[in-house]
Amino acid sequence: MDFRDITNVEYVNQGDYACPGCGAGLSMRHALKVLGEKTAIVMPASCWSIIAGVFPTTALQVPLMHVPFATAAAVASGVKNAFNEKGEEDVNVVCWAGDGGTFDIGLQALSGAAERKEDIIYVCYDNEAYMNTGIQRSSATPPGAWTTTTPTGNPLVYDKKDMFNIVASHNPAYVATATIAYPDDFYKKFEKAKNAKGFRFIHLLSTCPPGWRIDSKDSIKVMRLAVESGMFVLMEKEQGKPINVTYRPERFIPVKEYLSAQGRYRHLSEETVNEIQDRVNRRLKELGLI
Repeated sequence: MDFRDITNVEYVNQGDYACPGCGAGLSMRHALKVLGEKTAIVMPASCWSIIAGVFPTTALQVPLMHVPFATAAAVASGVKNAFNEKGEEDVNVVCWAGDGGTFDIGLQALSGAAERKEDIIYVCYDNEAYMNTGIQRSSATPPGAWTTTTPTGNPLVYDKKDMFNIVASHNPAYVATATIAYPDDFYKKFEKAKNAKGFRFIHLLSTCPPGWRIDSKDSIKVMRLAVESGMFVLMEKEQGKPINVTYRPERFIPVKEYLSAQGRYRHLSEETVNEIQDRVNRRLKELGLI
């Protein structure tokens, strides 16, 4: 599937509460174009809890269940089994969670669902902090990035949690990284997740203009810079197969170009930027990309 095959049907209504340029809002709109009307969303506390609107209204044209922060994967497991008992086995049950509800508070439920091989799709839209409640640091926050709760001093004391490999260690049916800035790659991965059976996980890089300190018009540009610099690698792993890198830039741009496009990195010294570049290079070498 590529962008030429995508439907014109909209499953997200106009007038939702997303900020201008919100990567999470764009991602939901296009994910539902692939998943279709036979989809049910389970959503823990997150920015999207607000974007969707408050009960009894919703911006979504598919069923939506709001659940507590730590329970998304557990609830989705029950919802999927309920559909199966009704004979509606073709419904896509999707967890749609932010990084706080995935990397941190919801990790135990996610791990349990992956270990049990629950037949659900778990999507993490990763804007790299607790954006809805005031831009607090999460374990998805990259080294050096400013948040309202980032400790002062050494900005590289924490590493971003490697959710791709954490989920891959559970031997799921499918695990992938994606961003709507590369729509063909995005659509193909959601199509693979839709057609697979078992636990599937898609990690979406999702810009947050207020939290990343960028202009809303630059949202897609900044997500592309993340990929072109190697800060975020587009890859996938199907069960029983090795990791497949799905997009390789002809030449990786310096990480500095990605960092300098965002106000949340404005405080970094040249020495710190060079250390971040070294970390990215080590990761790219591990993947055989440089």
